[in-house]
Formats: sequence, C-alpha cells, structure tokens
Amino acid sequence: MKHRNDINRLDRKASHRRALHRSMVTALFRYERIRTTKAKAREIARTAERLITRARVDSVHNRRQAARSIPDKEILAKLFDEIAGRFRDRPGGYTRRLKLGQRYGDATEMVLLELVEQNPDSDASE
Repeated sequence: MKHRNDINRLDRKASHRRALHRSMVTALFRYERIRTTKAKAREIARTAERLITRARVDSVHNRRQAARSIPDKEILAKLFDEIAGRFRDRPGGYTRRLKLGQRYGDATEMVLLELVEQNPDSDASE
C-alpha cells in the first residue's frame, strides 16, 4: 500500500532523485527562477520552501542541515544572507509556479518556478 507516501519518485532511483533535487534547488537559489516540468517544480518548491524557512533563523545547526541539500558554499551563503532576509516577515509561500504551456517534444506541462520576492539587483533574464 502507498498510503501517506507523498513523494513523487519522478521515475528515478533514489540517488538520482537526490542529485536532481540538489542541483535544481541550487539552480533556483542561484538564478532565482528556473524553467522545468510541473512535476519537478512541485517537488523542488517543497524543498526550497523548507530550506528558506530554516534559513530565516541563522544558526550552525540550520546551516549544516541546509548544506545537506546545497553543496555550493557560495549559494548557501546567499540563501542565509540575502534570500532569507527578503522573506524574514513572510509566513510562507516563498515560491510561485507560472504555467508556460506544453513542451514541443513530449507535451509535458512546463512551468517557471521562481522566488516570489525578486532581488532588485539581479538580472532575471532567461
């Protein structure tokens, strides 16, 4: 039975899925918006929301927990210094998914996953 098993396996083995999560969450925090499939965006948004909530309280434990998902030290510092500061007063809902339509090759639903409050200094171009 699969009761209360709420993760989407994304047709990948566990190690491949973990690597996908790490790379996509890192890309989301680096560029502050990524273009991906709807299924991947749902899973990545869950991970990103948890990391931002954890980053709002800057402690050694929270940094180490976040470092498990973000291997890049530069992006980890950006998460705790810049991104968490922008969402300090927001109770949740740090990401949004904008529908882009279907992909040409296989008609998969594509979305733009982005952080709600954009950095005014960054150039968020595709």
